[in-house]
Amino acid sequence: MPQIVFLPHAELCPEGAALEAKSGETVLDVALRNGIAIEHACEKSCACTTCHVIVREGFYSLNESDELEDDMLDKAWGLEPESRLGCQARIADEDLVVEIPKYTVNMVSEGH
Repeated sequence: MPQIVFLPHAELCPEGAALEAKSGETVLDVALRNGIAIEHACEKSCACTTCHVIVREGFYSLNESDELEDDMLDKAWGLEPESRLGCQARIADEDLVVEIPKYTVNMVSEGH
């Protein structure tokens, strides 16, 4: 089983976390299942950028992004070459190291 290491985030997981994942799951689903409340204002429909994450290790093991995700990512704050939408990034068989950006485009969290 692959593992996702979430780097420390001041609000969502101050200590960081190392979580077991299943191949085919999204990064967002693994986080949510384990109590890391990454915002997802569009309910995982690839219609916003609130679940933007940066994949520090294992980026190329993920499924490829499609044109819709790439277009949405262009609107994300702090975009980097290894940025993905957590709701679209499907885990393969490799471990990942993921950073949750400090800011999203929403000024106020929706509190899912």
